Amino acid sequence: MTFKSKLYGLVGFPVKHSLSPCMHNAAFAKLKIKAKYELFELRPEELEGFFANLRKNNISGFNVTVPYKEKVLSYLDAKAPGLREIGAVNTVVIAKGGKSKGFNTDFAGFRRHLKELKVVPRKVALIGAGGAAKAVCFALGKSRVEEICIYDIDAYKSLGLASQFKDVFEQTRFSVVARIEELKLQDKDLLVNTSPVGMHADDPCLIDGSMLHQGLFVYDLIYNPVETKLLATARKAGVRFSNGLGMLLYQGVICFEHFTGKRAPVEIMRAALNKGVKKL
Repeated sequence: MTFKSKLYGLVGFPVKHSLSPCMHNAAFAKLKIKAKYELFELRPEELEGFFANLRKNNISGFNVTVPYKEKVLSYLDAKAPGLREIGAVNTVVIAKGGKSKGFNTDFAGFRRHLKELKVVPRKVALIGAGGAAKAVCFALGKSRVEEICIYDIDAYKSLGLASQFKDVFEQTRFSVVARIEELKLQDKDLLVNTSPVGMHADDPCLIDGSMLHQGLFVYDLIYNPVETKLLATARKAGVRFSNGLGMLLYQGVICFEHFTGKRAPVEIMRAALNKGVKKL
């Protein structure tokens, strides 16, 4: 009897830039798991059909990225603890009976990377208020930060994000600003860009170098390009910074364990990402 390889992947649009396949496929190979991780680039009108054909296509699980982290919630049969509070999903596991269960491993991946970087924030400036920002806010709230100040080009999204978490994390003060300059970075010790601005060569730099200071850590969730204009500005200003590759690794480690029930080979996955980055 032959067994079909299990199929996993990444749902989003676009997804061609993703390094997730190299990380997960290296882990499958290391543990001799008969499985493959692919990219599922879906337009909005294709999402419903994708969910309707999960069993037919032998899909055992998948990750979710922009712009579907919030939209996919409505397709789930079950939600892991914390998912309702976060309001965004990035990992879906399909049980043998075809039922789907959603998780968010982004927030734990972000926290783990900050710990590795030895960043212990108290006052945070946040750019962007989408699905990734929800995971970051949840992670920071869990870490009991004092303040999170949010900017998004869509003021309603900023207000919605602040409103979503202000009662969940009463020890954290949430505020919203209409302009990036109002983030008052001179008072913050962590700046996080959760927006997609910086992924493309013609994207502007969101922050002027004069706004940065030595006590500020700049974190950009984007990892392709490896150094966005924001991170290049931080480097020139002599400020500590990081892209989101570590967050990608650690959220991937957690979701791999959800997918397989096995301990993830962290260093194999890290090496695969580092190799993949060099090819970008």
